[in-house]
Amino acid sequence: MQKIHLKSPANWINDPNGFIYYKGQYHLFYQHFPYEPRWGTMHWGHAVSKDLVHWEHLPIALFPSKWNDRNGCYSGSAIEHDGKMYLYYTGVRYLEENPEDIHVFLNEQLVSAQMMLISEDGIHFDNSKNKTTVIETLTNPEIGCMTDTRDPKVWRGKDAWYMVLGSKTPENAGKLLFYRSDDLMNWDYVNSVSKKGLGYMWECPDYFELDGEKILIFSPMGLRADKQKYQHVSICTKVTFDETDCTMDIPNEYQMLDYGLDLYAPQSTTDAEGRRVVVAWARMPQPVNHEWSGMFCIPRVVSVRNGHICFAVHPNIQKQYTKKINAVQEANAAGYRVCLDINDGEQINIGGYMISRAGNKIYTDRTAVFHGHTDIKTKFSSPEIRGKIHLDIYVDQNLIETYINNGEYVITNVVYQLGEYMTTNTENAPVLYAIE
Repeated sequence: MQKIHLKSPANWINDPNGFIYYKGQYHLFYQHFPYEPRWGTMHWGHAVSKDLVHWEHLPIALFPSKWNDRNGCYSGSAIEHDGKMYLYYTGVRYLEENPEDIHVFLNEQLVSAQMMLISEDGIHFDNSKNKTTVIETLTNPEIGCMTDTRDPKVWRGKDAWYMVLGSKTPENAGKLLFYRSDDLMNWDYVNSVSKKGLGYMWECPDYFELDGEKILIFSPMGLRADKQKYQHVSICTKVTFDETDCTMDIPNEYQMLDYGLDLYAPQSTTDAEGRRVVVAWARMPQPVNHEWSGMFCIPRVVSVRNGHICFAVHPNIQKQYTKKINAVQEANAAGYRVCLDINDGEQINIGGYMISRAGNKIYTDRTAVFHGHTDIKTKFSSPEIRGKIHLDIYVDQNLIETYINNGEYVITNVVYQLGEYMTTNTENAPVLYAIE
């Protein structure tokens, strides 16, 4: 049984890329170093699914083959046009290569360009003949940084195609660049938006309209200032956006995509029913069994409730958990789901991972199942929650996702050495479900 959390067959995985429902299947590409479970020269791994639950891994889709991507095919997106799949991504070329490890650059010396590959069927990818550079390396720093401009997200607007790129200003403030195209090949720079106080580089921007709102999700580097290892988080906010001149207003208020702070580089698409679905990379400080590193969270349906952006478990995942079990030992490799209402002062211990309620907040503590990583945060909390608090906790051996009130807030944490037991001091007995 495939675990509910998609990971690569082996070695390294990071950002989800090219997430799309195409010709009856979900395609989920991902940043992949296929040689070791560590960061290195990026390829695009590729997995497909008919239901967002059961995934089949296909051969690597993108790999370095051109001057502008000779040192990596970095993050990007996918769209369908005239029955073909268009992949847009950032190609990277090192200006100073580490002579002891050619997969690593030195002194931030690299340049980036935006590239495209067209596939006739979404299965076969000709890296020799079907790649094109659509936006050359930027040379005007007032527009964008030649090193740190990346992660193209492309979508169809009312009268044209649009692309947003993450970048930064010469003063090290985050920035988004907007481009427009009529033919998906020739892209014209239109406008940009920047804002101080939200980190120094905005990665993996994702823009979409939903429930009458315009939503921006992105990953600002350096947003946190708590001196922990992971200073880069993912946030979401409601914005204004005008396609005519690509002006965007980004407010000062924002939400965390996930309050466990382990998720990064989220990307969204629409599913077969038209719902907006997002996935994100769960960063791992060490490989599992020296074999693989990194995985994706459960696909989440995005909605706006009373002005608040929510992330609920996709119903295809929810309906997998139909078998009631009496103990965690009865679950299989797909893990299990724990459901309960929790009152003030109560807690649940899942194999050493602690979830508790104090006042109107939910707290998690992974200290006992995260040994040896003192430079990474281990305790987390939700914002204030009004009224009753219901938890749906999805437990995998290395990732625990706690959904509060059907995705009003989510706390997701990477764990290691998780025990096979559960204890509680709750008034309401938790109900456990496994996959049949």
